[in-house]
Amino acid sequence: MTSPSLLSAAAVPSLRDVQHIVHPRAIAIVGASADPRSFGGFVQGNLERFGYSGDLHLVSRSSDEINGRPCVKTVDALPEGIDLAVLAIPESGVLDAVKALAARRCKAAVLFASGYAEAGEAGQHKQAELARVAQEAGILLVGPNCMGFTNLAAGIPVTFEPLTARPPETRPGVGVVAQSGFMAANLRDAYLGRSLPVTTVFSTGNEVSVCVEDVLAALIADAQTRVITVYVEQIRRPQVFLQLAAKARAAGKPLVLLMPGRSARAREAAQSHTGALAGDHATATALLQREAVVVVDSLDELLDTTAVLLRYPQPPAGGTAFMTGSGAMKNIALDFADDLGLDLPELSPATVAQLTAMLPAYAVAENPLDYTTIGIRQPGLIGELLLTMLDDERIGSIVLAIPVGPVMAQRDKADHIVPVIAKATKPAVLVLTGDSSPVEPFFMEAIQASGVPLFRSADRALRALRRVAQYGEALQRAARAQTAAALAIPLPGAVPANGIFAEYQGKAWLAQAGLAVPQGALATTADEAVAVARRIGFPVVLKAQASELPHKSDVGGVLVGRTDEAALRAGWDKLFASVKHHRPELVLDGALVEAMGPRGLELVVGAKRDADWGPVVLVGLGGIWIEALKDVRLIPADMAEADIAVELNRLKAAVVLQGIRGAAAVDVPAIARVVAQVGAQMRANPNITEIDINPLVAYPLGSVVPVLALDALVVAKADLQVQ
Repeated sequence: MTSPSLLSAAAVPSLRDVQHIVHPRAIAIVGASADPRSFGGFVQGNLERFGYSGDLHLVSRSSDEINGRPCVKTVDALPEGIDLAVLAIPESGVLDAVKALAARRCKAAVLFASGYAEAGEAGQHKQAELARVAQEAGILLVGPNCMGFTNLAAGIPVTFEPLTARPPETRPGVGVVAQSGFMAANLRDAYLGRSLPVTTVFSTGNEVSVCVEDVLAALIADAQTRVITVYVEQIRRPQVFLQLAAKARAAGKPLVLLMPGRSARAREAAQSHTGALAGDHATATALLQREAVVVVDSLDELLDTTAVLLRYPQPPAGGTAFMTGSGAMKNIALDFADDLGLDLPELSPATVAQLTAMLPAYAVAENPLDYTTIGIRQPGLIGELLLTMLDDERIGSIVLAIPVGPVMAQRDKADHIVPVIAKATKPAVLVLTGDSSPVEPFFMEAIQASGVPLFRSADRALRALRRVAQYGEALQRAARAQTAAALAIPLPGAVPANGIFAEYQGKAWLAQAGLAVPQGALATTADEAVAVARRIGFPVVLKAQASELPHKSDVGGVLVGRTDEAALRAGWDKLFASVKHHRPELVLDGALVEAMGPRGLELVVGAKRDADWGPVVLVGLGGIWIEALKDVRLIPADMAEADIAVELNRLKAAVVLQGIRGAAAVDVPAIARVVAQVGAQMRANPNITEIDINPLVAYPLGSVVPVLALDALVVAKADLQVQ
């Protein structure tokens, strides 16, 4: 049973129905031309070569007929109710053509023309006007600045690329949607080049009407589409996209996505290319992965992961096994998997015993497995070894890396190895080493007929299986995600003008949420400070408090180690004088007097609410280390505590959590509990925009207080009324 999305269905606007676009009963080409190399000529040629069976209407000012088809001179002469028009005309004529098509009750149009939002401010104004006209007229626009689409399942190519005719695709396959026309074509050609079935390829361009989300909804609903590949430079409707991702997950359809924008230069390029304003890439990635979207880092990963998931759309849990007949390849796989963070687990004792019985005495039954040279004399044994390893419950996928070999060896592999790999119910991929060394046609035909994913690079195979493993893990995490609504803790008073609560207010709020904070209280006079210190015990910390002073240390607003009354009174005067010197206009609420917390491991736990994407929680090393190392994990706000603990152990500095150089291991479950509590409040309190606990000090296992929030910042929407 899959868990619900973080999102409310009621908050999601309706999607545009694109069925009459991808399955048009009648198409009009506006700008048809007798020149076969014109945009209109390419579209007409594609439709005729693919045998489009619907009505095809041509609008041409210069021709009375093209290829035996009559033409009309203007859009006004077209029949009413055409499903789709293709505007193969310059940008200068697009707006008038759209108005004319709307008058003929045309339902949708594809716009190839560029010169809109991707071309700067003037183009943005043109696109806004185009969007307004289309919306008022009730006509859907694909593009502008796109290459159209091809419905390969129905044999309907609406694109200006000259395509080779092919029969309609009948097999379950890959659906492709991309904002970039080049990328849509590139992905289509790559999958077809691998003999993979492709159902629909759709380029959305600048998305003046039809967006990626609209096409994605159609692909999820399409029974023939098994895996969906997405290339986006901006997700314009994040909430809609996330809900669709949850729907794809529930339908068992993997969604593999490449979204450039990790670097500042990539974000700038996205703006110039599509007119997109990129959001927070890291936040988007964390929340996409929460819904089991397979977010990849490269085009190779996009192609390779899709190919594996097409064959195995529901991968099981477990690590990866690697098989080869080479000790060198085994060692390379070990290093590369370690660099990737790909788990190559130890085999179970039962599996080791089975493998030992099959292998020669000098071979070691382990993962990765070097089965030595037995494949030369017993090629069939390799398949038996592979299935034995896959039967291990610790193994979720496997790579078999073998050389291409001479003709006889290729025949052995085609007859004895490929059929066995094809029986695997867990992801199993074949790597033929030797880079681009030739493969005999019969061997390649056997591989393609089997459906076994083929690689010529072990590196690419391992990268793909890492993503496949992450997808399997994401499916399980989604099922374990917290679904119970947390009790919303009321905000600690009126929200300040800047939205930032002073530390004493934020800590009081966190304490109500169940987090441990140091004993202490706000004092407005030195006498009150002394009274607090006597109650909680010396030594104490003194911290200046005001909403406008989130960074107290910068103005000398923190004094530690006040060991007695005299030191505390002197510190009081010093603290207020220092703040007055640096910020003479600032009026303090007072000073927070707190017990000194014992030394421990400093962490940071923070959360933020992205206006478009929603809440995420961050955890990592705290203090100065967060700035120096940036070693953090971004976590969805509803992640289960056990899964949060797994993420903590994936920090680069996770070894310090387990204890290093004599230091005791800290209470990781207690840290995970704090992260979950912060996430719960972010889900329960939509008015909270940010929480920052830095440092959260973690103590050794068995400590009475396992974690302590020494400093905290809570931020709410600044326009709220008094709570």
